[in-house]
Amino acid sequence: MTISCQAAMESAKPLEPFNYEPKDLGPKDIEIAITHCGVCHTDVHLIDNDWGISSYPLVPGHEIVGTIAALGSEVTHLEAGQRVGVGGQAGACCECEQCEKGQDIFCGSSIYTAVHDFGGFATAIHVDSRFAFPIPESMASEIAAPLLCAGITTFVPLRKYVNSTSKVGVIGVGGLGHVALQYANAFGCEVTAFSTSPDKSDEAIALGAHHFVNSKDPAQMEAVAGKLDFILSTVSADLEWGPYLGALAPNGTICVVGVGETITIPAVPLIFGQKTITSSLIGNRSDFKEMLAFSAMHNIAPRVEVVPMSQAADAINQVRTARLGHRIVLENK
Repeated sequence: MTISCQAAMESAKPLEPFNYEPKDLGPKDIEIAITHCGVCHTDVHLIDNDWGISSYPLVPGHEIVGTIAALGSEVTHLEAGQRVGVGGQAGACCECEQCEKGQDIFCGSSIYTAVHDFGGFATAIHVDSRFAFPIPESMASEIAAPLLCAGITTFVPLRKYVNSTSKVGVIGVGGLGHVALQYANAFGCEVTAFSTSPDKSDEAIALGAHHFVNSKDPAQMEAVAGKLDFILSTVSADLEWGPYLGALAPNGTICVVGVGETITIPAVPLIFGQKTITSSLIGNRSDFKEMLAFSAMHNIAPRVEVVPMSQAADAINQVRTARLGHRIVLENK
């Protein structure tokens, strides 16, 4: 079979049509006929080789939803025609120490979607069936796709660090932040949204925030000093971290999931408040299943714009140049 897709043939070049012949299915592999694939800022980083890990031609896309078209001989937990999703990880050995600990994202043999093989801006993909997750029946495919990145990225640290008594801050009301606000509210937390755009106040409240802070306003930042137990940073920008560290209560935690260049933290308030700076990547296989079930139960829904797969190049340009408060999802028709 031939898989048609959209690919960058060189670093930082526009996407263009590309075809390839996939490898034969392994015994644990499945073939997915892709119906939807979300567009993420990580796709821009990979196209531009910002992290020095890209190879070309590069087919982006790691928020993949589709139906199973074929199964390897050892696949028994999934069936043909079933709707499944694949996120940023498409394989691991499932035997090493990290995999046995449930930390397959740190497996030395991990296969990352669109990095070690072609991604989801395509008509189909072959992946390890153990990294394909059934999509809840109540969830639309265009909603499920961004949850496989923005959802898992924000759900896992919130599930790990907060409870219903937590006072939580979310930095950013963009592609990640607008999902994080919904999760934090669903966990029962008191939620504060931080943004440099005052006009996002109403949107943040509608998404689940109880309070909105214009982070450019020193008086508003001072008003939340010492009040928050946990802050999730979802923005891809360098920040002035001192005021956010000041917003934490003693023993509070800042978790970084947005990719900026540097993090500079003042040591004295960090130490004297016994505060913590941490990070989170995506999640393991159990996390993906839990996230999808939780999202379906609580109606967590990214705001999406659905466009044809043929417009992938335009979608990448929009993500590259605009500060979007929604996710773009490509659709094969």
